[in-house]
Amino acid sequence: MIKISDLRNRDVINVLDGKKLGNIMDIDLDLETGRVLSLIMPGQARRFNFFSRREEVNVPWNKIVRIGRDVILVEVPVASNLDDFRRDYLDDDRY
Repeated sequence: MIKISDLRNRDVINVLDGKKLGNIMDIDLDLETGRVLSLIMPGQARRFNFFSRREEVNVPWNKIVRIGRDVILVEVPVASNLDDFRRDYLDDDRY
């Protein structure tokens, strides 16, 4: 069994381009079934403003390739394919 606190300490790496996406900021849970729906990581800041919110990167649970001792490998498209990814894998009603 893996604790959420252990997951938050691991780096998240995209296997499609090898880039580090960051560390897990939050986890989206389905409270009725108790299942993890997605991992939430901080994205890039929208503007260089002190009060602006950062965009969040949601990685659906089915896009996690492997959870290792030090890293979590995920398969998310690069920025140029992000719109297709959102349309195909993310439910518009929830995100």
